[in-house]
Amino acid sequence: LPVYDPAVAPQEVRVLRQRFRNPVGLAAGFDKQGEAVDGLYKMGFGFVEIGTVTPKPQEGNPRPRVFRLAEDEAVINRYGFNSHGHAAVEHRLRARQETQLRLTGAGMPLGINLGKNKSSTDAAADYVAGVRTLGPLADYLVVNVSSPNTPGLRDLQGKAELRDLLTKVLAERDLLPCERKPAVLVKIAPDLTMQDKQDIASVICELGVDGLIVSNTTVSRPSSLRSRQHTEPGGLSGKPLRELSTQTIREMYSLTRGRDRADLGVHAGVAHAVLTLHLPTGQVPIIGVGGVSSGRDALEKIRAGASLVQMYTALVYHGPPVVGAVKRELEELLREQGFKNVMEAVGADHQC
Repeated sequence: LPVYDPAVAPQEVRVLRQRFRNPVGLAAGFDKQGEAVDGLYKMGFGFVEIGTVTPKPQEGNPRPRVFRLAEDEAVINRYGFNSHGHAAVEHRLRARQETQLRLTGAGMPLGINLGKNKSSTDAAADYVAGVRTLGPLADYLVVNVSSPNTPGLRDLQGKAELRDLLTKVLAERDLLPCERKPAVLVKIAPDLTMQDKQDIASVICELGVDGLIVSNTTVSRPSSLRSRQHTEPGGLSGKPLRELSTQTIREMYSLTRGRDRADLGVHAGVAHAVLTLHLPTGQVPIIGVGGVSSGRDALEKIRAGASLVQMYTALVYHGPPVVGAVKRELEELLREQGFKNVMEAVGADHQC
């Protein structure tokens, strides 16, 4: 594992026991079945997250289930975890495992987002099965408890439910036979009360979860929406989510500060502690997502506390060139604002 080096490239981020050649990733939901991973890396992403993947194949919700709100540069979706299932996705990723090892070594890690089947009566068993089957193929795993389109899923963000679920997930991760065990992150909603956020932060810190993804889509509908499609049920993403997700990043960064990270070396050796030294002591890494379509948007989330950012809806409206544009603008802004690299800017708004 590389040791923290202050002379890192401006865009490089070292976090979650990995090196990311740039901080701009693809959010889950775009390549749900792991079918286009190699092409997506070629678009310039620093990391790709596939899924959400459920244990058994399922169709998801009836169509139409995705709506463009063009006037708002937004999307509403109610896919409902349409998935080919663990076995099909495992087979697909296994066929390119050597390729991914090379990509990860070159600073382009792979994330796998895990969900539960709609008909499942034991949510924890579904996530644990995902860890067991797909964990050996991932650099990080995401416990997605925040999609608004699976009945009862967001209830798993409650304190007792989340503690129970994550205890089982982390135990299964620690039992994986692979040498480099994946980090475990939790993806949360932007529609949480302050009590919910405090409870989630408490559980994350107590159990030593590796990181947070902030945030999923919102069920709220800002009054600024102009598209006639804005009344469609589902999760809203894109520009109207930007400020809400950034504010949630800001709050979760503050709530997880000073966490006791003495247990960092527990499952991956001392190197686990080394790669997180760029964050303030005790800080939980955050991947920021929601309304990123420019370098300015990305830096806003980084300054609020995100170590990495993800995009999805921006690709719908701006196409593949937006990836390079965001990276170029981000690098210019870092230079203008006096940061040598991305890592220096993480949480800068909290340094006042």
